[in-house]
Amino acid sequence: MKSTAPAASAALLLLPLTACGGSAEAGDGSTVTVTVGYQSKTINTVTAGTLLRSLGYFEKQLNALHDGHTYKVDWQDYATGAPITAQMTAGKIDIGSMGDFPLLINAARGKQLGKPTHLVSVTGYNLRGGLNTIVTAPDSKLTSLADLKGKKVSTSVGSAADGTLVRAGIDPNKGIEKLNQQPAVGASALSAGSADALSQFVAWPGLLAYQGKAKALYDGAQLDLPTFHGVTAREDFAKKRPAVLEAFLKSQAEATTYLNEHPVAAAESVAKATGLPAEVVYLYNGTHGISTFDPAVKPELVSALKEDVSVLKAAKLTGDVDVDSFVDDRYAKKALGSSYAEQLAAKPPAAASEVWPKGAEATQTFKTPAELLAYVAGHRDGIRAAYVPDATTGTLWFADKAVWVADGKDLLPFVAPATAQAYVDAHDGARVVPYADALGQAS
Repeated sequence: MKSTAPAASAALLLLPLTACGGSAEAGDGSTVTVTVGYQSKTINTVTAGTLLRSLGYFEKQLNALHDGHTYKVDWQDYATGAPITAQMTAGKIDIGSMGDFPLLINAARGKQLGKPTHLVSVTGYNLRGGLNTIVTAPDSKLTSLADLKGKKVSTSVGSAADGTLVRAGIDPNKGIEKLNQQPAVGASALSAGSADALSQFVAWPGLLAYQGKAKALYDGAQLDLPTFHGVTAREDFAKKRPAVLEAFLKSQAEATTYLNEHPVAAAESVAKATGLPAEVVYLYNGTHGISTFDPAVKPELVSALKEDVSVLKAAKLTGDVDVDSFVDDRYAKKALGSSYAEQLAAKPPAAASEVWPKGAEATQTFKTPAELLAYVAGHRDGIRAAYVPDATTGTLWFADKAVWVADGKDLLPFVAPATAQAYVDAHDGARVVPYADALGQAS
């Protein structure tokens, strides 16, 4: 495997810190600036970033403190978690959001540099791992992970997407050449043919599939290991401004409620702010989307974080990480009160098929994928997007991009061809059918 990942990642984190963002200790007289680092296009973090910013809830919570200070929020948008970590350990960002693997690097760097940080809440998560997907070019002949032997696979080393590759058995011992690239670079490499496959996190796989620039090869939910994004805060900031951190977490909870109660409006808002298609945002953040949102730090997510450490250690990106000391949900517990325990026990909604009609402010839900197909067949010109859950993993995917299997009268969707074929092999008479045939059978 050819990879300069450890050196590249370390260099990125140690780049000169040129950002001019303020911190909670900065200010003019009674003015306190709170600097929040977020990733607008990593739409799994919208309740602590893009959506929260657009709603103005954090500013309202700060104005309600009435503690003699005037507060200003400095929102800083980044493409990845690495520069947020660099700015946090330099004291220039107070609160940041990022994925599970970057969170561990955040913990490790904070401890290493004597600027400890803590995971204080969760944004979006998928308990099976469906936030990460491996995709190939639309005309690729690759149909399974075994086909990647001898191929070039692009990913971002140190991310959960790379962790999916490692856990799926895609390693140098199997003749894989791993390309360490940022998501946008990897997407371009896939289109240009210089990469045979791309493993990335939300929202890249869904975006490329929606644009017709890729098709799914592997659904990360097949690993059945949780993936998530979360909020991290500097320890010194939390101790000095606990009320400010609690105000942020209250506002995050409000943004989460808004997203859950107004999923279409939230998707449109995030789309407007990021330039992503609203249909792609909804795939992940919708009512039955790949992501589930609530701020509680669930035990299964903490357990998954502990399992992630070995992957980063093997890549020489971190040493041991004390996950238990990194996790600190006491501020969220205080901010959310009795609702925290309720969210801790909450389960993701059951998977379901949805259609987003053109011009509608709400989606329609169907009991079965076949019912959805029947509706789509009768309203071909009136569909903005149609979504179906994988019959094996429950991962939502675009109906016209799914792999369909006809089993008698049943029509079953799958994200990836290998899982569809596995079903066919186990069920006599079942067969893979084109989307058009599935529509015809349903109608």
